Amino acid sequence: MEIDLERVLCRLSELDATGCREFRLGGGEWPALGFALKAGAEVHAYLNRCAHQALPLNMLPDRFLTHDGSLILCTAHGALFEKRTGFCVSGPCFGASLERVAVQVVAGLVLLDEAVDVAALVARFA
Repeated sequence: MEIDLERVLCRLSELDATGCREFRLGGGEWPALGFALKAGAEVHAYLNRCAHQALPLNMLPDRFLTHDGSLILCTAHGALFEKRTGFCVSGPCFGASLERVAVQVVAGLVLLDEAVDVAALVARFA
């Protein structure tokens, strides 16, 4: 199987139980940003934009989770999101959800799903 290297987000081994990895989509000064994480055996990815005010969720690189690793945390407003669904369970955007980015795992790599329109995602950040 041939892997499109432009769709590689990270290695699966980089996502331990409490780990996340940021990724960029596109280039330029304001690329679209996202992050990938593991929830059990599943891998999920979301755009790095809080559902409350479209601000980045993290202040430090690859830091998206609560201290115990059970939830996604928006460091700007304290909103908490489920890892498997991106659904906000607490905070100013309660009931809203993070925007999911479809991914797949192939040969130990986390890849953007082929159905993801990278140009459309990047255009929304421009």
